[in-house]
Amino acid sequence: QVQLVESGGGLVQAGGSLRLSCAASGRTLNSYAMGWFRQAPGKEREFVAAISWSGRNTYYADSVKGRFTISRDNAKNTVYLQMNSLKPEDTAVYYCAGRPQTYSDYAERYDYWGQGTQVTVSP
Repeated sequence: QVQLVESGGGLVQAGGSLRLSCAASGRTLNSYAMGWFRQAPGKEREFVAAISWSGRNTYYADSVKGRFTISRDNAKNTVYLQMNSLKPEDTAVYYCAGRPQTYSDYAERYDYWGQGTQVTVSP
């Protein structure tokens, strides 16, 4: 069993930056692909970014490409999401998720989820 805990959310002005962290316990993440998803009020959960278990491969939603960067430190059992040039439409609860082996942009393919961290971007 893997437990995931997100942190780093908060309130920021448009154009600002935040760095989210997702710390894992219960099992090492070495063999898990990890993803970040978000859900805004009244909307479905959407894919943001994913990273392979090795960290060599990354994948982004078009809406965040060039602004967000996903990374991982397997030694620290932690995954990060660096968010730059934030926009009000980035406001959502951000979740990290893990699944064995290959990454995916489909939420239903992930086995483990964190509780989420709120990101609010003011105009």
